[in-house]
Amino acid sequence: MTTFLTRRAALLAAATCAATIGLAAIAEAQTSIKIGYAISRTGPNTGGAAVTTIPNYELWVKEVNAAGGIKLGDKRVPIEVVHYDDRSNAEEAVRALERLINQDKVDFILPPWGTGLNLAVGPTLNREGYPHLAATAVTDRAPELAKRWPNSFWLLGTSADAAKSLVELLNKLRDEKKIGDTVAMVSIADGFGIDLSGAARPALTNAKFKLAYDKTYPIGTQDLAPIINEIKALNPDVFIAFSYPPDTLALTEQSRIAGLNPKVFYTGVGTAFPLYKQKFGKNTEGVMGIGGWSGDSPAIKDYLARHKASAANGAEPDRWASAVTYASLQMLQQAIERVGKVDRAAVIKDLQTGTFDTVIGKVQLENNMPTRYWWVGQWQDGEFYGIAPAGNEGARQAIVPKPAWVAP
Repeated sequence: MTTFLTRRAALLAAATCAATIGLAAIAEAQTSIKIGYAISRTGPNTGGAAVTTIPNYELWVKEVNAAGGIKLGDKRVPIEVVHYDDRSNAEEAVRALERLINQDKVDFILPPWGTGLNLAVGPTLNREGYPHLAATAVTDRAPELAKRWPNSFWLLGTSADAAKSLVELLNKLRDEKKIGDTVAMVSIADGFGIDLSGAARPALTNAKFKLAYDKTYPIGTQDLAPIINEIKALNPDVFIAFSYPPDTLALTEQSRIAGLNPKVFYTGVGTAFPLYKQKFGKNTEGVMGIGGWSGDSPAIKDYLARHKASAANGAEPDRWASAVTYASLQMLQQAIERVGKVDRAAVIKDLQTGTFDTVIGKVQLENNMPTRYWWVGQWQDGEFYGIAPAGNEGARQAIVPKPAWVAP
């Protein structure tokens, strides 16, 4: 019996030693971390991806590799990148992810741009056990999806919260006698516009605003002048557009041409883009939009400088989801380094429970979502500052009424 136990103990010790040696060998064999993504380089999502997502992916990889790579235990390994064009198409985005997983064998996957595509790839990332840091998606399904797909993290929050914050601001402005009751709203017929307008309607109604105009338009619509002309005839106090970047630019230009100049002029994705400021110059003053950031924060100022130094032609980031996207990459890196190896399940657990130092401040998620967001920003003196929620650190006071359009 003693001999048997001794032999058994020896076999167990040998097996444990072999396993330890095997794990060490695996760690030693990890010479890089392969990261993949599919992003919109063609199609209607190109503008958003080109401003918000691609430059931040490239900046992060450049900075991490310049510092020696991601730390795994006592060594650093560089990031290796594989990427595809999802063509702004949900089916193509899913096919590209399947290639990244099954053919390229990537260690981690970065998300696409936009609400619709993040919803499309969510099931695949969940099924395959990859962390999904959705930094450019706003949806009321976020809390439900975070439970259904515990690997997913919804960093821009919910449509209901966005609508609530906007309506609270409008309510305050009405109480201050700066605006009246009449609101005109348009929205793009895609995931973002559908969710945001769906949340805003009851919020406006419950706050006793008069929704005098409420229409959707198809993605890719070229001529938005008829919509603007119809709205101008109503003379609303507030104009709200839950729009994507091309329509945000078109709606603003058509409003300037038509002379639609309500006291509050709010447009969706793209308002916070540097292109918006470049295109409209002095006419950006007082324009509101979704998002914002703490423009006076030293961390944000440093991030802005690094982004401009890295991006093609010194391009600036947008003043909303760009910083959130970069922060999500910092979170991913810190989680990987704390785990110390390519262990996606452990990285997901760390993202769920850890605290992260980022360009947008300290982040700790609750139920896979942040606890603080910027929902309304406004161009003031050439910078797009967060103005709501008013309790956020760095929040500016709103300028209302918006100054009149000037000749370009």
